[in-house]
Amino acid sequence: MLIILLGPPGAGKGTQAERLVKQYNLAYIATGDILRAAVKSGSPLGKQAKTFMEQGQLVPDEVVVGIVRERLTAPDCAAGAILDGFPRTVAQAQALDQVLEEIGTKIDRVIHIEVDEEELITRLTGRRVCRECAATYHIKFNPPKVRNVCDQCGGELYQREDDSLSTVQERLVVYNKQTAPLIDYYNREGLLTVIDGNREIEQIFSQISSALETGSS
Repeated sequence: MLIILLGPPGAGKGTQAERLVKQYNLAYIATGDILRAAVKSGSPLGKQAKTFMEQGQLVPDEVVVGIVRERLTAPDCAAGAILDGFPRTVAQAQALDQVLEEIGTKIDRVIHIEVDEEELITRLTGRRVCRECAATYHIKFNPPKVRNVCDQCGGELYQREDDSLSTVQERLVVYNKQTAPLIDYYNREGLLTVIDGNREIEQIFSQISSALETGSS
């Protein structure tokens, strides 16, 4: 089983991926993780990726696709895998299709977790991190006992720059620009299932499981 997880920042893809990995014995393939692993391994593709990453440039599609291909042919992917963070564009999706054809597999389902933008902003901008021990809180969903004070060590809680309103809004603009064509692409292929990500975690997982087991959209 090969699943692609789509969804904006804050949609809860990582949370659902953890459950899917356990439920279906799948390998979890996150683009950032496999790029870092490839660089650490010193493989030819990893060395290429390292050059671009050290220069602060985006790793070219052909390098990313090559690394994804290597990862998909690893032994732990024999039972299937979840792709999170790849593909990001239609060009990458087309390249992935070619790779999958070459290695004799296919995408079973593309899950798009859809969440209202207002809810995404609440989730992302509400995160607070302790300056001392790095414990994570959320002002709405997991608040500290004392405002801006860490329960564990008494350190000051702060909002990371990545979680500021302006940064979050920009991330969502970029995601929507890149991903809207990708959603259309997989919808035309009959592979897309849209999941209501505004619900509780278990309800979302139940929707995804049902879609995987019935093949419904």
